[in-house]
Amino acid sequence: MTHAHRDLLGPPPETLLPANPEADAALAAGTPAAEVAAAHPTVSAAWAALAEEALAGGRVIEAYAYGRTGYHRGLDALRRNGWKGFGPVPWSHEPNRGFLRCVTELAKASEAIGETAETQRLTELLRDCDPTLAP
Repeated sequence: MTHAHRDLLGPPPETLLPANPEADAALAAGTPAAEVAAAHPTVSAAWAALAEEALAGGRVIEAYAYGRTGYHRGLDALRRNGWKGFGPVPWSHEPNRGFLRCVTELAKASEAIGETAETQRLTELLRDCDPTLAP
């Protein structure tokens, strides 16, 4: 007789980052992302906006640097909120989007400079965080 093994602990819980209403309002009002990042350096959404602007302007190294900064700030925030390096970080939760955008932009910039292993690692991270982001 065989017994199916069950994970008695279940899957890891979703990590839901807290909002930063002041930074969110500033970005929504059109305050330049550099000003928001300077005033709120821990907010990944500001770094994501900077990375997106740089990549759209063909400034790949700037995009890489901005994406990397927001990625690390996001990892710090995730860990402070219980993330253990794996498990869901859903896009559907608005405050998670800054981090996920940074990972996306960093992956694009990594690909643009030929850093294949990093691009693959970041794509896997996106899949692990939210499978709908990197099919």
